[in-house]
Amino acid sequence: MSARIKQNQYPGFKDQNAVHKKVSLPGLMMILVVLLITSCKQETAKVNIYPAPEGIELSKAFTVKVEEQYVPVYKTKIPPSKPIPRLKPAGDYGFVSVASFDMNESVTVSIDCPERVESVKILPTSYGIKPNFEGNKITFQINKPGHVTVEVNGEWHESLHILANPFEENIPSPEDPNVIYFGPGIHDVTNITISDGQTIYLAGGAYLRCGTLDNEEEIEVRGRLRKQPTFILEGKNVSIRGRGIIDQSGIPKKIRRYTILAHKAKNVTIEGVTIFDPSHWTIPIQSCDKVHVDNIKIIGWRGNADGVDITSSRDVLVENCFMRTFDDAVVIKSFGGYGEVKNVHTRKCVVWNELAHSLSIGAEVHENITNVLFEDCDVIHDVGRETALRVYHCDDAVISDVTFDNIRIEEARRLISCWIGKTRWTETEERGHIKNVFFKNIVATSAPIDTTLTGFQDGLDWKPYIIKDHASMELVGFDEEHLVENIVFDNVVLDGKKVQAKQVNSNEFVKNIQFK
Repeated sequence: MSARIKQNQYPGFKDQNAVHKKVSLPGLMMILVVLLITSCKQETAKVNIYPAPEGIELSKAFTVKVEEQYVPVYKTKIPPSKPIPRLKPAGDYGFVSVASFDMNESVTVSIDCPERVESVKILPTSYGIKPNFEGNKITFQINKPGHVTVEVNGEWHESLHILANPFEENIPSPEDPNVIYFGPGIHDVTNITISDGQTIYLAGGAYLRCGTLDNEEEIEVRGRLRKQPTFILEGKNVSIRGRGIIDQSGIPKKIRRYTILAHKAKNVTIEGVTIFDPSHWTIPIQSCDKVHVDNIKIIGWRGNADGVDITSSRDVLVENCFMRTFDDAVVIKSFGGYGEVKNVHTRKCVVWNELAHSLSIGAEVHENITNVLFEDCDVIHDVGRETALRVYHCDDAVISDVTFDNIRIEEARRLISCWIGKTRWTETEERGHIKNVFFKNIVATSAPIDTTLTGFQDGLDWKPYIIKDHASMELVGFDEEHLVENIVFDNVVLDGKKVQAKQVNSNEFVKNIQFK
């Protein structure tokens, strides 16, 4: 087996992580029995619920049942509710509650709250879920897998996230020599790298506490030395998947490391797991081909805790995910010498934008990016200083053939932007080009103006300013040689009215704007 798993990477570990390598016969029999029971349950049951491991502190804010079965409610950190500290995080944070289960047909969810329920909001609104409530109890139906947020009595910040997954298919065997199998329980991990034909599997009920070691070796990513990610996927036909939880809260702020790095890999699957408190970019996809990110759930609060960063890669599909991230949720970048970006599709995701962009390209664009589609997604909160849908170009390549289609934004501050210029992220002397960008079937609602929300003016000096023009839309080219051109607004609806040309700010370096 070529996976590099060093025992000294697991202080106090006792060989529980790699159960396929060193496991007693009774222990192996127990795992096989659990797999058999799970398989039988999935054939007959409507839901599959995974008990929380002993020793994990659970949320006391809500009690959740699905089909009258109790579901563990975890807690994890989120950014503070006030906007000012987000710009200069000083360690403030809140907590959110998270309940997760698998389902294969319509189910009834019931929630007990610590106080009388006066109002309930369930997001995304597009799911059409109608709650019933009386006294301290809320009930509603979920008809198909998806990820919903429940807000009680106007409390939008420390809310309840319910992650309803589809039933798993093709669960690997712990006996498979190409599988690193994490069974139910707590596991302490630092770094694991896999290569050709290998899988990291987190069973439901597995809770991975990510840590660090003294004097860790660094690895080179894009010409820079970085702390080793918790998981590295290299080679061909590699995957990390399951229904377990990856928790990076034990990684000190000053260290920062990627959670799952797909690096120079082909045929990659990242599926099903939930990630708490990422310490840096959560899932960077670097110089890869044929990548599928499916049903990943990310909840973070630290600076640079992006969701999925697609960099210098091709043929990437991101779908069915939930992301409540401090920084960009799904973002596409390209770096010089590491390959173009082509054929990237993001669909059926639910996004909570805490600080930066929900669905975007940039800022770093050193090689061409083409054929990008963001489709059928919900932005349930947009509480940051940046733009929800953005093509943000700070370097010298060409960005072309980009479509945002069927996007629902329930709280818009800065809505749409295509922008070319120089910023603190710029690394090239020459500027680039943006062309053929389509905004289709976008429905957005303006957020109330909040003059305490501050941002940074685009430019090298990055001067702070107060955001007053909420739900703004802008098209900004750089000069006659570096244009934003061929931009289409097709059925873009803001506050119930179709967007008109006068609502979009543009400069003289923007050509051929159409409104349909």
